[in-house]
Amino acid sequence: MIEITADMLESYLKEAFGDGTELVDYGDLGYLDKQGMKKFGYGKPLLVRFVAGGEERETVISVMKGDNYGHQFYWDRAAILMFQYETSASLSRHVKPMGIGYVGADGSMRPVIGPREFFILNEKLEGYDYFHDLDRIRKGGYEDRDREMAGNLAGWLAEIHGTRKDDSHLYMRRIRDLIGSSECIMGLVDEAYAHPSEYFSRDRFIRLEKRLIDWRWKLAHYTGRLCAVHGDFHPWNVLVGGPEGFSVLDRSRGEWGEAAGDLCCMAANYILFGLYDDGGVSEHFRTLYMTLFEKYLELTGDSEILEVMGPFFVFRGLVIASPVWYPDHPVKVRESLLRFIENVLEDEVFDYARFERYMR
Repeated sequence: MIEITADMLESYLKEAFGDGTELVDYGDLGYLDKQGMKKFGYGKPLLVRFVAGGEERETVISVMKGDNYGHQFYWDRAAILMFQYETSASLSRHVKPMGIGYVGADGSMRPVIGPREFFILNEKLEGYDYFHDLDRIRKGGYEDRDREMAGNLAGWLAEIHGTRKDDSHLYMRRIRDLIGSSECIMGLVDEAYAHPSEYFSRDRFIRLEKRLIDWRWKLAHYTGRLCAVHGDFHPWNVLVGGPEGFSVLDRSRGEWGEAAGDLCCMAANYILFGLYDDGGVSEHFRTLYMTLFEKYLELTGDSEILEVMGPFFVFRGLVIASPVWYPDHPVKVRESLLRFIENVLEDEVFDYARFERYMR
């Protein structure tokens, strides 16, 4: 928890309410041992008295504490406080927000005034989107450097996944997010497919979701696998070129996760592009896919990753098979991908060398 001092408060109050603002007094408002039968809370509020515009006023400042209920990181907590700031005043009888702010790296309290949307500034990188290379290969332009690139991508994943974190609660949060969040499997089922869908019946969706519950409990035995991840490692988030050969964009869904998510993401896209060959997955995309897997397994020795892949392939398969995200797929391509996400859950260990059988 952040320890708030008088100097921090006075500086913040002047910036938020005007230079003439003066801090009068402050102190804790309630303690965890004064909550009756409730013994767990999200933070200790601070009562602050100050003078602004010649009027003495009171405000209660709350800082959320981190916990294992989806609030591990400051950006988790920021989302909740921004929601409360934006919506509380519109609810009758609800306490009215007086401001919102953050504690900076220098220890200062700073106001956020009238937020509507947030933005980020990134450096400009050289290169082009990797999917252009995959389009070239799909049209018959395969080159030897393409296999090397797949190996380099595997090497980078092996490198970042080597950074581990011991946090079983966070690993299980990532599995909950994978299955139940609006960005991942359940959200895609609801929003990326019509219901009824001409491609995937209601009964098939129900069976898929029930099977995923079994996998959630299976993955509870793998919590020691938590590692650094990219979180959205697909060809539109890789830039080819520049001094290092390639760069990556748009890290997503958390700093820590399951390595299988990154590997499945790129592998699923190799399968997708390869399926545009009428005879099944084309030879060249099979080469890229096998290079990715074999190089990764060689560098990491992590054969256990094959035991946890099922739900991650479901997530990525639902994305690339979606008629919302990819409306122009031939019917055969979409049907093959949807058979894949069903069948991949039936094997306890992913058979990466014979992956085509999941599409039959």
